[in-house]
Amino acid sequence: MIIVNVKENESIDKALKRFKKKFERTGVLKEIRRRSFFEKPSISRRNEKIKAEYRQKFLEEQN
Repeated sequence: MIIVNVKENESIDKALKRFKKKFERTGVLKEIRRRSFFEKPSISRRNEKIKAEYRQKFLEEQN
């Protein structure tokens, strides 16, 4: 559960912004989107492999 304490003389906008940032860090929304449809294990492994190859290529180019 996310708790955001509103300080004295703090605007609601700032408190809401802190809440949104905390919520984003938990990864709940990302997990919901990931589970919204079924993905075969073979496809998920393939996607992970493609992402890893892309990251590796990107890091090699920087050096």
